Amino acid sequence: MSNDTAHDMPRYLRIAVDIAERIATGEIEPGTRLKGRSVLSSEFHVSPETIRRAMAILSDMNVVKVSAGSGIRVLGQDQAIQFVRNYRSSASVKEMRAELYNRFDQAHKLQEEIRQLSDKLLEHYQYRRGDLIVPVEIAVPDDSPLVGLSIGQCQVWLRTGATIIGVVQKNKVIVSPGPYYEFTADDKLLVVGDEDVIDRMRRFLTETPESAHATDAKISEN
Repeated sequence: MSNDTAHDMPRYLRIAVDIAERIATGEIEPGTRLKGRSVLSSEFHVSPETIRRAMAILSDMNVVKVSAGSGIRVLGQDQAIQFVRNYRSSASVKEMRAELYNRFDQAHKLQEEIRQLSDKLLEHYQYRRGDLIVPVEIAVPDDSPLVGLSIGQCQVWLRTGATIIGVVQKNKVIVSPGPYYEFTADDKLLVVGDEDVIDRMRRFLTETPESAHATDAKISEN
């Protein structure tokens, strides 16, 4: 068992698993009479009550038999093996659940960092100074023939001169979308360029991108 799992366990359960593992590996053979509770408590540095609770667990699982006056006797190796397997399976599920929560937490933190960086980038572009270009927001019409096609397929910059620095999708912002980004209905494109470029971009969103289809045909032929 891992150290983290062992430290999370109650002492009596830890002792029960330890003794069961010894029986499962043959270190303690079936029929063996274990030491008394007082001796075991000294060996494990715990109280006799803790030993009693550990033995109660093993007794319930038929690993040992506790009899008044005759002590503790090991019943069988198979029961000990099953007990250890059950424990390890439960411990594994617990560890996986903890790791899953940890990954969710990491993903949440990463998303928050991305959001903050996106906000800073947009603030940078929207800050009006003479040496900065202010982006223009252009909505992609629902019936735009570009929907489902990528920026690269449509050759946006080549055909319009516009540079797409971001895409707003509902409550999230995609910063610097690459050539493989596919347009979807209701996208709001953050575009930079002069007035002529912006006009060409608006018209482009309503025109059939013939060059994009030609590119698709070449890819299919290859």
